[in-house]
Amino acid sequence: MRKLTPLVLALCLPAAFAAERGEIRISKAEAVPALCSQAIADLNGAAAQLQKLPLAEANVQTVLVPWSKTMGGLVEFWWGGGLVANVHPDEKLRQAEETCDLKISDAMNKLMQQEALYQRFKAVKPADAIDAETLKGILAEFEDKGVNLPAAKRAQAGKLFTRLDKLQQDFARNVRENKQKLAFTAEQLKGLSDDVLQGLKRDAKGNYLVGFDYPEYLPVMESAESGETRRQMQYAYARRGGAKNLAILHEVANIRKQLATLMGYPSYAAWATRNNMVGKPEVVLDFLGKVRNTVTEVEKRELAELAKEKATYTQDPKAVMQRWDQAFYERRVQKARFQIDQEAVRAQFPTEPTIAWMMAVTSRLYGVEFRQNAKLPVWHEDVKGYDVFDKATGEYLSSFYLDLFPRDGKYKHAAAFTVRQSSTLTGQTPVSALVTNFNRKGFDQDELETLYHEFGHIMHGVLSRTRYTLNAGTNTKRDFVEAPSQMFEEWARNPASLALWNEVCASCKPIDMQLVAKMNESRLFGAGTKYARQWLYAAYDMNLAGPVPQDPLKLWQKMEAATPLGYVKGTEFPGAFGHIVGGYAAGYYGYMWSEVLALDMRSAFGSNVMDPAVGMRFRKSILENGSQVPEMDLVRQFLGREPSSDAFFREITGQKAAEAK
Repeated sequence: MRKLTPLVLALCLPAAFAAERGEIRISKAEAVPALCSQAIADLNGAAAQLQKLPLAEANVQTVLVPWSKTMGGLVEFWWGGGLVANVHPDEKLRQAEETCDLKISDAMNKLMQQEALYQRFKAVKPADAIDAETLKGILAEFEDKGVNLPAAKRAQAGKLFTRLDKLQQDFARNVRENKQKLAFTAEQLKGLSDDVLQGLKRDAKGNYLVGFDYPEYLPVMESAESGETRRQMQYAYARRGGAKNLAILHEVANIRKQLATLMGYPSYAAWATRNNMVGKPEVVLDFLGKVRNTVTEVEKRELAELAKEKATYTQDPKAVMQRWDQAFYERRVQKARFQIDQEAVRAQFPTEPTIAWMMAVTSRLYGVEFRQNAKLPVWHEDVKGYDVFDKATGEYLSSFYLDLFPRDGKYKHAAAFTVRQSSTLTGQTPVSALVTNFNRKGFDQDELETLYHEFGHIMHGVLSRTRYTLNAGTNTKRDFVEAPSQMFEEWARNPASLALWNEVCASCKPIDMQLVAKMNESRLFGAGTKYARQWLYAAYDMNLAGPVPQDPLKLWQKMEAATPLGYVKGTEFPGAFGHIVGGYAAGYYGYMWSEVLALDMRSAFGSNVMDPAVGMRFRKSILENGSQVPEMDLVRQFLGREPSSDAFFREITGQKAAEAK
């Protein structure tokens, strides 16, 4: 067990990892306030010691090393709390953790405005390129908080940051805690499978109750034969954030504009993108323009096919496609054209064997071994803990948790939470948690890719071997962080990785390679509408972060109305668009920007995605390095050339599917 400094020990207590094997300790709600106060006191004390250091004595060992340890301890406490606040079944504990999160955020905002602390970092002379890159990132964080502003403006910025943190938390909670259920009769849900219906609760009248968790919402949108049922579901889903969240988003947009102005930038987009790979919003807008020009005709063609299918199905030659029709008719076209049935896919990929198969694929690709550790305490009976070992040496590397199924009060989407970061300097090993809302019985095609995507994030975190915690794992530029996980989606559908299935579960139904071939043929049908939607989200985000503040709902109504399916009157999608209230503000474009790199990196495996030599090279060059080397340099080193966007633009137009025929 590593020796804990007083600071780290204090930070470990409420909800964090205290042992080398990632043992989590979760306090009761009433214990959190005192522990939180002590953690903040220790944090401030550590910072005060640095501020007293004579500038002439500021160096890597006296400033950078202790700061990395301090921030590593803070992440253990803070994101441990963030995880608990999003997943723990005890509402009082979630609330206590949220309160603590705000207090720590406020403490960090104040520390990052301390000029004396900033000057100690400026005085450090890096010993090598990793030190230089780390210092560059730290100084940017200070500057982001306004450390170089005059005192009055600095204080104003501090108040705005504090308010922004509270609004972001409120926004996420309003979506996460929404328990609304829509009641439908059996007739209204005609088309849904018996398995789905049996999993739904009923009211006193015998009606089925459908909520917004994916295993309930998606089957309605994809399978309910009643257009009116789908309309009601889509309408309620697009309003699940409520009027409160629209008001929050409006205030958030205005605060961000005020912050950008204080920092001397014309827009929040200009301020937020300056430290990203793109560097400036003009690069983003140019990229989005190319995406739109590429997918527009594909989207129109796909929607025309869906409209034709609707006309046939409804026997109405004048039938008009509506937004709530898209998923339903997309599934029908896939089934008719490619003979692909998502329930058959789910039956092919039952939950436990699929998880085991994914781990076997990952193990062989990256040279690691996963061992379930039943001794790791968990926050819910559904959660499982695992340890990660290097296969060649037997060395313990890290731990992670899987929390895969929906429940009340839990985070509603899919995400990888960083709970402890890597540091080779101190021997600190990383821990992450995968949080999703999958169907308990198995995975359909989209869920399978989501599983691999999110596990790609987990591997980015737990295979990290960075010198400093500050650069560990997914702590990269926002427009790069998705690339390793997007690349890993290929392994969910590739025949070479699927060949391991029977090795993992000899008693399971063998993989039907004809079904897989159909999955791959059908996968890119809908690429035009999918990426057109991604363009809309990214363009909306950039407009909202533009030079002139706009009303979020009115802007959305205008932009969505200009799309082929138009705006559905009364819907309020921005009130549930958590990405742009959280860490993806003026950064949602990063999903497509990073996919350019992801698809290009995937090409390095050639025709054999299970090549362990290339997999190990990816682990060593990309996954282990985090952000201690500039992200584009890592990509160049892995590829051995400059990146290309060719694979991305083939993907978004469905050309890959056409080439496979």
